[in-house]
Formats: sequence, C-alpha cells, structure tokens
Amino acid sequence: VQLAESGGGLVQSGGSLRLSCTASGIIYRINTMGWYRQGPGEQRDLVASITMTGRTNYSDRVKGRFTISADNAKNTVTLDMNSLDPEDTAVYYCAAFDGKWYWGQGTQVTVSS
Repeated sequence: VQLAESGGGLVQSGGSLRLSCTASGIIYRINTMGWYRQGPGEQRDLVASITMTGRTNYSDRVKGRFTISADNAKNTVTLDMNSLDPEDTAVYYCAAFDGKWYWGQGTQVTVSS
C-alpha cells in the first residue's frame, strides 16, 4: 500500500485547509484510513479516522471543526479542517490499516496567529 498526500500549507488562524490522501497498490484489504499529526516535540496522535463502511472517529481536539470523508471509488480520504488554530500546527500523516499500518510521507500544516 502506498499513500500519496496532498494539501497542507500555511494559513491564518480561523482559516481552512483541505488534506487529501490517495491509496494505491494492494488496497482491497484496507478497512480503515485516517489522519494523524505530530507537533514539535510531541507524539503522533490520531486526528480522525474513517472505516470503509463510513464510521468516523475524531480526536476531541478537532471535533466540530474537522471533517473526514472517503471516496471509496477513488481510494481517497479527505480531511476538511475549519476554524484552524495555531495549536493545529503539525505534520499531518495519512494512515491506512489492513492488518498492519501504512503511512504517508507527511504534509506540514502551519497556522499563524
């Protein structure tokens, strides 16, 4: 499984960004995809995940601001991030699980105050 991320960048506080992740390779076993993030000096934590049946899970820190969605036909997962705060600044990693975890290369999101 290979994961290709797009999106991210620099945005002002209160702004919005969209991250996308497309899976390729042997993908039929994937049952969950999601986004994790790692801030400077922090551990990598879950942001949001979605199962292939559409069940979602969000970190309490992003509930109500971020929305994860999946397009199974395009093997793509999208994370819409609204009301961004400087504390959301981190490297965001796409992840996929099919019995083991696969990771994207990461994309930087920087929110300026």
